[in-house]
Amino acid sequence: MKKLIIGLATASLLVGGLGSCNKKLDVEPVDTVDAANALNTSSDVEAALVGSYTGLQSDNAYVGYIQFLSDLLADNGDVDFVGTYQQPQQLQRKTILKDNSTVANIWLRAYSTVNRVNNVLANLGKLDTPAKRTRIEGEARFIRGLVYFDLVRLYARDWNDGTPQSNPGVPLVLTPTTTISPANSVSRNTVAEVYAQVIADLTAAENQLPASNGIFANKYAAAAVLSRVYLQQNNYAGAANAATRVIASNSFSLNANYADNFGNGSNLSPNTPEDIFAIQVNAQTSIADPVGQFYSEQQRADVEIQSQFLSLFEPGDDRLSVYSITAGAPTYTTKYDALYGNIKLIRLDEMYLTRAEANFRAGTTVGATPLADINRIRARAKLAPLVTLTINSILKERRIELAFEGFRLGDLKRNRESTVDPATGAAIPWNSSRLVFPIPLREINANPNLTQNPGY
Repeated sequence: MKKLIIGLATASLLVGGLGSCNKKLDVEPVDTVDAANALNTSSDVEAALVGSYTGLQSDNAYVGYIQFLSDLLADNGDVDFVGTYQQPQQLQRKTILKDNSTVANIWLRAYSTVNRVNNVLANLGKLDTPAKRTRIEGEARFIRGLVYFDLVRLYARDWNDGTPQSNPGVPLVLTPTTTISPANSVSRNTVAEVYAQVIADLTAAENQLPASNGIFANKYAAAAVLSRVYLQQNNYAGAANAATRVIASNSFSLNANYADNFGNGSNLSPNTPEDIFAIQVNAQTSIADPVGQFYSEQQRADVEIQSQFLSLFEPGDDRLSVYSITAGAPTYTTKYDALYGNIKLIRLDEMYLTRAEANFRAGTTVGATPLADINRIRARAKLAPLVTLTINSILKERRIELAFEGFRLGDLKRNRESTVDPATGAAIPWNSSRLVFPIPLREINANPNLTQNPGY
């Protein structure tokens, strides 16, 4: 950037030597904005918040290498990645290289988004009404809590793996980074510290956000992510209560058909009454969509669904409608066939599944019995109700309902399941270092205070 500024200055001097007759050429460069002038008004801060949402709306965030790569890493034979791209192959083989560029780009995008949020939070005083300050702080903290939750799950050991109070997590950066200095060489906070910050951000967001907020995060989106966090920690009371707050709001309802969540063959996948929070995608966003690119038969068709996964379905399960099953041909999911499909990051069906599992494990009936919640999911899938329930039947419903949407790695770890090395067939335990992303090599090289994960 210094070279660019010098070049522009030199050009200005040369133009000045030609005389003052063409003052229209004497303009300030607009490719950058000085930090002192960037966030001066209420409108500036509101625009910066929209920019924070845009940070989520990236192929290296929730549109959606976060979901795709984590599912490949957890895969135990449900799919076969037949594409030629090396980065996804490394994930499915559980042999990630520390210079994997996609893993590095997820990290970069996450911290770029966090920095945008921190700039918003540092300028809340410039908003022109108290109501705006409350709402915008809530939205910013929702985004930061969501991003840090996925960062710590991807780049650190699971909450239940060892001692979270001492296990290295990811760096917590809670103030804007405006210049590069030795102070930017931050160390990794512990897993427990990151989770504490995530819970603090999401709790504040739930309290500050309105019940309805258009396409942006509302209080129930914050509660829904809190339910994910608590479930990952095996805090079943917290998970059941947070999920119940969402369900009991009556702000959302299950779609009549499971396939209605995913566009149902259209090029569009709009928001539906089931969506609690969705990443907005349309023809104008020009986003490369990894989940569509790799999963859809209409695009690269790099992920073939295997019989192991299809065998989980009972006869008549309507959820099979989002799989293209043709005798003698590979099977694909059609969840991402919509070319401009919104990414449904949080839906109501997840809340029922979370509450059912949390209540079952805790022996409670917060909001409803586990059997009632599972049968609600099964009824939408056109299946007969269960009479009795086991933890395995709950986890099976969850696996089918939320398949290929980024849940598998977190679920595998918290349930202490094994996955499989596709090259050898050997089991890989849930707490293997092979199931944790490396801290990107470029970050290790740039920051002497960052420690690498075991195995890299």
